[in-house]
Amino acid sequence: MRLGIDIGGTKTAAVAIGADGDLSEQVRMPTGFGAEAVIETAVRTVARMTEIAGAGTSAFSSIGIGIPGAVDSESGRVAHAVNLGLEGLDLGPRLADRLGIDVRIENDVKAAALGAHHLLVAGEAPEAMAYLNLGTGLAAGIVLDGSLLRGGHGVAGEIGHIPVDPAGERCGCGQRGCLETLASGSAIARMWPTSSALPARDLFDAADAGEPRAVEVRDRFLTGVAAAVRLLALTTDVDRIVIGGGLAALGESLLEGTHRILNGWAAESAFLASLDLTARVQVIPLGFPAAAVGAALVGADQWQKS
Repeated sequence: MRLGIDIGGTKTAAVAIGADGDLSEQVRMPTGFGAEAVIETAVRTVARMTEIAGAGTSAFSSIGIGIPGAVDSESGRVAHAVNLGLEGLDLGPRLADRLGIDVRIENDVKAAALGAHHLLVAGEAPEAMAYLNLGTGLAAGIVLDGSLLRGGHGVAGEIGHIPVDPAGERCGCGQRGCLETLASGSAIARMWPTSSALPARDLFDAADAGEPRAVEVRDRFLTGVAAAVRLLALTTDVDRIVIGGGLAALGESLLEGTHRILNGWAAESAFLASLDLTARVQVIPLGFPAAAVGAALVGADQWQKS
């Protein structure tokens, strides 16, 4: 079995993939804050998965972890994972020492791209796919010819930090007008202040009810999402763009709105119309454990060498 663990800012999820490709039941638990707490969260997760498997850690042929931040997949070091309180942690080596088995580490969005590819695309031809993660921030993972694209410096897919409006809002990265300032959970929270626990759903509900300001903010957000889709299509020419992340829970409302913007652009541009962008876009089904599955794949040598 291959074990995959998705360590998020608030919760950690895990799943095992058997030799036959079947998935085990998922395990979820809160994520601790800070280096030692994150390590203990991972160790507890592995312990729980071994209970489910009815065997020791040796039952797992590989362990992979997806985690936010800048990840050196060769050394297993994680940096700049602000939401986890990590400025620098040799997570892979530390866990390998605790567990007695090698642990591979990958950025969570890249891991989720592998998981989405495995669940939705693998076995189809052609297989080029981009995973557009809409969460607190915005980033993408790209799978070409069955291999994860990391780039020369590990930042392939960081399209959220491509400036699209020189006069726009200041981004957390220090630039101004980045795509992330338009199409992300943090962008919605800034543009649509609310006491609701689900700001994006509150925004879409208010827009559906005809509230003018909500319609304006929703369409600004959807324009950013459509711009991200167009950018991925024009730079990578992938066959499929899968929208995931926390905001994917908006489901059909998100997909239909993105299609509406893309169709509007296509009506004004024969070039964009020829790309048929709407046919390439889908929202990942609710509950698909893409990130945990991708983490399990990260642990396998074939992905590490990609």
